[in-house]
Amino acid sequence: MTKILVVEDDSSFRKVLVRMLTRAGYEIDQAGDGNQALEVCAEFKPDLVLTDIIMPDKEGLETIQELLEMCPELKIIAMSGGGKFGPDSYLPLAEKLGAKASLQKPFMRDELLSTIESVLKG
Repeated sequence: MTKILVVEDDSSFRKVLVRMLTRAGYEIDQAGDGNQALEVCAEFKPDLVLTDIIMPDKEGLETIQELLEMCPELKIIAMSGGGKFGPDSYLPLAEKLGAKASLQKPFMRDELLSTIESVLKG
């Protein structure tokens, strides 16, 4: 079973993502920020990480860099609703840092699942 780590500081949205991905047949673990993501990733060893960009403590861009240092073959999808400057400024940078794809919030279930499948195959 494919293992996905969901990193999202909004607990309500994180619960929705976890439920959606569990129903789609993935094994899921979760983290509320980048620091927690690094800890969980070391133990859970996911195939893919779905991470928010704008988060307290350790934001997503730094998290992406550190996850890839720890596990260079890890596949990452960045997601953002934008924050102060809008998602157009963060998501391309996330991809330059090593994310395989990005999603602008809000996104639909089908868009999420097809992006995950595409990244896992790629």
